[in-house]
Amino acid sequence: MTEIMSPEFWTGLITIIWVNVILSGDNAVVIALAARSLPRAQQKKAVFWGAGAAVILRIILTLVAVELLKFPYLKFVGGALLFWIAVKLLVPEDEGGDNIESSSNLMTAIKTILIADLVMSLDNVIAVAAAAKGNDVLLVLGLAISIPLVIFGATILMKLMERWPVIITIGAAILGWVAGVMAVTDPVAIHWVEENAKYLDWVAPAAGAVLVVAVGKWLAARAAKDQGVIDLAGEKPKA
Repeated sequence: MTEIMSPEFWTGLITIIWVNVILSGDNAVVIALAARSLPRAQQKKAVFWGAGAAVILRIILTLVAVELLKFPYLKFVGGALLFWIAVKLLVPEDEGGDNIESSSNLMTAIKTILIADLVMSLDNVIAVAAAAKGNDVLLVLGLAISIPLVIFGATILMKLMERWPVIITIGAAILGWVAGVMAVTDPVAIHWVEENAKYLDWVAPAAGAVLVVAVGKWLAARAAKDQGVIDLAGEKPKA
C-alpha cells in the first residue's frame, strides 16, 4: 500500500499510460478497420473480444520482456530500438489502412484484430516494460487502464493528435527519456554509473529525449523535402 501511495509509483503509472496511448493509435485504427464490414450489432462484440484477448496477450508478452531486460546488454539493445521507435513517431508514414482485411464473420474479425495487434505491439511491449522498471503491479495496472482507453477512444485520440501534434512530440521525447534510462540501468553499466558517473542518471535520459526530437524533426523535414521534389517531378506539364 505504501508503494502505491509513493510519487514514483504514480509517475511510472502516468508514463506507462502516456506511452501506451501514444504508441497504440495505429492499433486502434487497425481494430476499427478489421471490424468495419461486420453488422453494427457485431462490431462492438468484435472490438470487445478482440481487444480483450489482445490485452491479455500484451500483458503476458510485456511480463516476459520485463524479465528479459534483466539480462546483460539487452537493455542497451532495447534502448536503441526504443530510440528508433520514438524517432519514427515524428516521421510521417504512408497510410496503410487499405491493406487491413475486413471480414463479415465475427470470429474471423476477432482473429484479424488479435493478430494485427500482436504484430504491431513490439514497440508498446518494449516501451512499457522499460517504463515499469520491473514493477509487475505497475505494469498490469498501466496496461489495464491504457489499452481500453486507446481502443474505445481511438477516434478522439486520433483527432487530438492531428489537432495538437505536440502531443506526439511529447510522447516521442518521453520514449527517448526511457531509452536513456535503459542505457544507464543495464546490468553491465548500472554499477559503474553509480560509482563513477552518477550524473548520467539524469543526463542520459535528458540527452535521449532531446536527440529523439532533434533526429525525428530532421528526418521529417528531409522526408517532406523529398516528397516535394517527387511531387514536383510528377506534375503533368500544362497544356
